[in-house]
Amino acid sequence: MSKNEMVDVLIIGAGASGAAVAWSLADTKMRILCLEQGDWMKPTDYPTNGRDWEARRYTDFEISPNRRARDLDYPINDDNSVMKIANFNGVGGGTILWTAHFPRMHPSDFRVKSLDGVADDWPISYWNLEPYFEQNDRMVGVSGLPGDPGVPPHNPPMPPIPLGRTGTRYGQVMNKLGWHWWPSDVAVATRDYEGRAKCINLGHCTPGCAHGAKASADITYWPLALRAGVELRTRCRVREITTNEHGMASGVVYYDPEGKEVFQPAEVVILASNGVGTPRLLLNSASSRFPNGLANSSGLVGKNLMLHPWPQVRGYVEDEMDGDRGPMTCIWSKQFYETDPERDFVRGYTLQFMRVTGPASEAIQSSLVGHLPWGRDHHRVYRSLVNHRLQIGVACEDLPEEHNRVTLDPVLKDSHGIPAPRIDYTISANCARMMEHGIARATEILEAAGAKNLYTSRTLLNYPGHLLGTCRMGDDPERSVVNAWGRCHDVKNLFVVDGSIWVTSGGVNPTSTIQALALYIADNMKQRLATLFD
Repeated sequence: MSKNEMVDVLIIGAGASGAAVAWSLADTKMRILCLEQGDWMKPTDYPTNGRDWEARRYTDFEISPNRRARDLDYPINDDNSVMKIANFNGVGGGTILWTAHFPRMHPSDFRVKSLDGVADDWPISYWNLEPYFEQNDRMVGVSGLPGDPGVPPHNPPMPPIPLGRTGTRYGQVMNKLGWHWWPSDVAVATRDYEGRAKCINLGHCTPGCAHGAKASADITYWPLALRAGVELRTRCRVREITTNEHGMASGVVYYDPEGKEVFQPAEVVILASNGVGTPRLLLNSASSRFPNGLANSSGLVGKNLMLHPWPQVRGYVEDEMDGDRGPMTCIWSKQFYETDPERDFVRGYTLQFMRVTGPASEAIQSSLVGHLPWGRDHHRVYRSLVNHRLQIGVACEDLPEEHNRVTLDPVLKDSHGIPAPRIDYTISANCARMMEHGIARATEILEAAGAKNLYTSRTLLNYPGHLLGTCRMGDDPERSVVNAWGRCHDVKNLFVVDGSIWVTSGGVNPTSTIQALALYIADNMKQRLATLFD
């Protein structure tokens, strides 16, 4: 095994959280190295450069690593999960394939136990993170409209994306129903911003934004971090975190681009490998001192996985809508976000009002559900469907349950022989009732909009791929894996900054809060440099 020179800080993972923590720590002038098992993405290779972009959305740019099966991916056994895992391995991580929807968690999301008697409270509050939300909005470049009464006050640096025909129709219906709605915060540039060109509505944003308007971490945080002296090595797959005789992390063993085994020593190790990759690595780092996995004296590493069940309801109107022109989510509603004692579940959900999909996807999806016939009527019916769809997603809060978990698969391995993660996940009774309530409200909205041929998808539950909760944050070492500023209770030079540290999931997309947490943890590390391991 070869050995590299010691670094001060070693970050594992170059996605949303790894990029943010690398940039923030760079001003310490420490020697910082990030290892990423994926590679840099070339905008010229994105599907949206070609006419086959919709087909590639289901092949080499599929959100599921099992179906994508690139050489930089690792397999995941999710056979025992109703929701299938979605991630992306590369510089930028999941932000390469995300829709750039950018809500924040709500203050109540950090006090679920106190307010509703379920799950646990976070050891920090929304207000601890507020300055980091603001900093992250500026760094990422967020577009939105100030003044939303459904969320705490904030001021996105760019104006909101235009409502278009689709958003206008949604807004008119919500006004008629008397329910809250607001233009969405999105991490898409609506004007030229920090060297990025504004969005020109090329098409569906998900399979990589060739134009650079979508704020993936490879074009926001990483150029600044590299300029500040951070080193980033790609195609380096970490196998395990090593420890010394004092029980401190001493570095990692990884496979370099040629497949050679390398030891990288480090004074501090930071995990930024998402809610599946991080527990996988900790569990695979078991030793005589840590027989159940590294930093796992609580037994909670891998447990309390939260995935955000996400049913969707769609229908078709006579007027032509925007189709796939513009960012996917145009408005949101927080009407049903907070707990209501009149309902038969606690907590709540966000309604996300979407522009939809391209012509090929419309044809395939409508055929599968029986809306598009073959034969004489095929083209006539197709013309009534394409660009006429309205669709509402129900972003349901997923409460933590220990039986929902990530473990190491005893058989399945990646191309380097590292055990693959196994997912065991079921939807709770509370969440199932919440889903049905959200489906009913979405149906009511679409009917009020004049939509016909309504169809509800309860099986499209792998859509968001939000990987949360498997190394939870807390003050009690027996009930959590990391403390209130991301340091592992068991290993005082080992930190976690990704979605695995979440205590509860909220009913929103998590990236804004994940990055704010990473900046918060980095700032706490900088403030404590003299006593970091005490």
